[in-house]
Amino acid sequence: MRKQLFIACLVLMAGPTLYSCKKGFEELNVDPINIVSTTSDKLLAPALVNAIWPGMSRNRNFNNELMQVTVGQSDGDNTVFRYAFRANVSDYLWNAWYVQLTNFKQVDSLSRERADGEKAPNATYQAIGKVCKVWLFSNLTDTYGDIPYFNALQGDQQNVAPAFDRQKDIYLDLFKQLEEANTLLAKGDTIVATSDPVYNGNVGQWRKFVNSLYLRLLLRVSGKTDVQQQCIAKIKQIVENPSEYPIFQSNADGARILWSGGISTTDPYTSPYVNGIRAQDFRGPALCAFFLDNLIAWSDPRYVSSTPYGSGSIGRLGIAQASTGGWYGVKSGYLPGQGEPKGCFFQSYDNASTGGTWSLQQNPRTGIIMQYAELQFILAEAAAKGWITGDTKTYFYQGIASAINYWVPNFPENISSTEFTTHLTNLDAASETWDDNLPLEDKMELIHLQKYYALFLTDLQQWFEHRRTGHPVLPKGPGLSNNGVMPARMVYPVYVQAANPVNYKAAVAAQGPDEIFTNVWWQQP
Repeated sequence: MRKQLFIACLVLMAGPTLYSCKKGFEELNVDPINIVSTTSDKLLAPALVNAIWPGMSRNRNFNNELMQVTVGQSDGDNTVFRYAFRANVSDYLWNAWYVQLTNFKQVDSLSRERADGEKAPNATYQAIGKVCKVWLFSNLTDTYGDIPYFNALQGDQQNVAPAFDRQKDIYLDLFKQLEEANTLLAKGDTIVATSDPVYNGNVGQWRKFVNSLYLRLLLRVSGKTDVQQQCIAKIKQIVENPSEYPIFQSNADGARILWSGGISTTDPYTSPYVNGIRAQDFRGPALCAFFLDNLIAWSDPRYVSSTPYGSGSIGRLGIAQASTGGWYGVKSGYLPGQGEPKGCFFQSYDNASTGGTWSLQQNPRTGIIMQYAELQFILAEAAAKGWITGDTKTYFYQGIASAINYWVPNFPENISSTEFTTHLTNLDAASETWDDNLPLEDKMELIHLQKYYALFLTDLQQWFEHRRTGHPVLPKGPGLSNNGVMPARMVYPVYVQAANPVNYKAAVAAQGPDEIFTNVWWQQP
């Protein structure tokens, strides 16, 4: 009996203690540091920075090697400039961009009105989320071909093995998304300026980017007969209706992140080239002879000459530093063991005769999404083909002036300026000025040679455009693999074959062998 009484007392004594352990437990179980929810304005800036960096990285060590901007000075196996590279090169962009696509999806979805009406929608954040998804998805499909699209980004719904969609279907939906983004931005909803490192909250400039990107993508697939007339009609509609479809009007409208952190490694807007690449690795590749020789022949202000341009006060890109033997570019595609060790390195920002304290690695202008100069060359091509009205020559020259002005800000963007007239004299001496009487193919070479320089450091756009047009014509060295044919795509990441085998096999069956020589849809005849 006493034992039973003792147990009953213990239970009565423990009751308040157990209650006190339970009381307030929900509040105590909330992590005060790591957030479990967020908003569009918190997600946007880091997503943009982290989306730009993968393109910058693969521009430096993949695009530039394929497109004869730089040449590796190593005779190791699988050198990209010889059209040979390991399959695991493909993993990085796939992994990095799909992660940021998930973030941009949330920028869009979190800015929609909730069912309980707790927060008002913001059309601008929705549009920015959409256009950024279009930007990355277009880069991914142009890199790999058919990719997961309609059922991608559904990990929260336990769909971790999405089907691969055909590139044509993807592009048609990208156009739909851009139409929606343009309409949403027309509402003019304001956003937090500090959440937007690209346009500082300027809604009108985001709208110009939407429609300029629209023109890029329309032109990319305009060679396909089954969508060509649709693309031509839309290009014409955009160009002829600037109030409904505003586009870039100057370099000030270009989409980029201007790295304000300088050489800081802690500022959130420090160039990833500073944080992500060692200086010695950045300077390792030599400049290619093709890339450098044209600039020298044109006396182009974008490369560093032994005498500063003009008065010496003009800001310069400074993409090269002269070697001890003078200006010397390495020819791409050389045979293993027969490369030349000297070259103009990808490093000096200042006058090469004195050596620079800055380098392209620390240049604040490298965070490029899309430039005004690219748009001008898009318009030049469309005008040359008779798809739009307007003077092809004016578009062409404006593209050149704007491309130079981007890297050399004191070089006038006005094509009627004395400085630009002088530059045209240099181009004329090199037979690079415009002639309306040239055959279309020759006009395409002129346009795309200059567009090649305008696309400098713009993720993989040089490679995409060369695959689309065959321009500019690149010299071929004797050491090329892949039968001397420019690679048409990256292969799918190796792990995808194991993680999503059924859909991987279906994609290969539909598109063709998972090899670098398999053309994506818009490259096929």
